Amino acid sequence: MSKMLKVKLVKSMIGRPEKHRKVLKGMGLTKLNRTVELQDTPSVRGMVQKVSHLVVAEEK
Repeated sequence: MSKMLKVKLVKSMIGRPEKHRKVLKGMGLTKLNRTVELQDTPSVRGMVQKVSHLVVAEEK
């Protein structure tokens, strides 16, 4: 089984650039304090890196 990442949105996306909002929506994070589990792939890691100041990620 492949590894998973638990990603939680901890800061609001209000006032953030449109690119950041699209990345968050692509990960399935639309509301504050929402948590999603995603496959640990290089593309997902890149998305988390892009919005690292808004989310908390941990390996599961």
